[in-house]
Amino acid sequence: MKRLITTLGERNSEEMGFILSHEHVFVDLRTWDTPGYAEADVDHVVRQVAPALVKAKGSGITAIVECSTVGVGRRADIVKAVSEAASFPILVPTGVYREPWIPRWVHDAEEQELKEWMEGELNGDIEGSGVRAGWIKLSAGDEGLTECEKKVLRAAAKAGVATNAVIGSHTIKGSVVKEQLDIIEKAGYEANRFIWIHAQAETDFEIHLEVARRGAWISYDGIGVGNEELYINLIRRMLDAGYGKRILLSQDRVGYMCGQPEGNYPQPYTYICDQFLPKLHLAGIDKNTINEIMTVNPFNAFAR
Repeated sequence: MKRLITTLGERNSEEMGFILSHEHVFVDLRTWDTPGYAEADVDHVVRQVAPALVKAKGSGITAIVECSTVGVGRRADIVKAVSEAASFPILVPTGVYREPWIPRWVHDAEEQELKEWMEGELNGDIEGSGVRAGWIKLSAGDEGLTECEKKVLRAAAKAGVATNAVIGSHTIKGSVVKEQLDIIEKAGYEANRFIWIHAQAETDFEIHLEVARRGAWISYDGIGVGNEELYINLIRRMLDAGYGKRILLSQDRVGYMCGQPEGNYPQPYTYICDQFLPKLHLAGIDKNTINEIMTVNPFNAFAR
């Protein structure tokens, strides 16, 4: 049986409702060599972020996918503490972000070492936190993949083959996504186990369709930040083209931004449910379709 791997254990489809596929509980966008990188008082983070997750639960959200990976301040121990305080399941990734956030040890590592490291976190736990990685998060340079980013992607594909974990990548340009799909398929993995994160940034909609035809997931995940009509139009066009089962929706909100005064403030995770989905329904998308996009799709994407 397929299950989500979360901070609170495994979850099956009957236990899940709406799932937000791209959010941040704890993130540090400074580079890994910055003094104080990824350091914070755990209790303070819990006090700040746990109430936001409780509110999300009240809006019908049953889990979120944490997208802060190695390179942008991943702290599985902090995410676990927040999750437990809110009694709210969170999926935490293995994997590495892009240049210049890639740490030196990743540059120095062989591809096989990186594959074994990711596989170890997907089958065991992350840095002794007791949290098992639920998926693989990567990124790519806007103008194309560096040699190190290609190495990480090949390692991720091989770890994916071994564990069936989905690979999601912060990738702005569709041409780079197509290169990524070529690489993972050559490494023996499948395009239907790849998520194109931030697909809304690519203005050529034909590339959205091309990538969906190859089987990949199309993630529109900046909802509440930009033009809502853009997202409604993208969703409608994907549905009209017959790719409703490949859409993921989320907000890219931040609970605690390390390096900001007091972590700045938590951005509410409730916008999509409380404000956007009603507008999507008013635009002519029926509630059954919305439910499938928000419940069935993310479960199928991230479950193993």
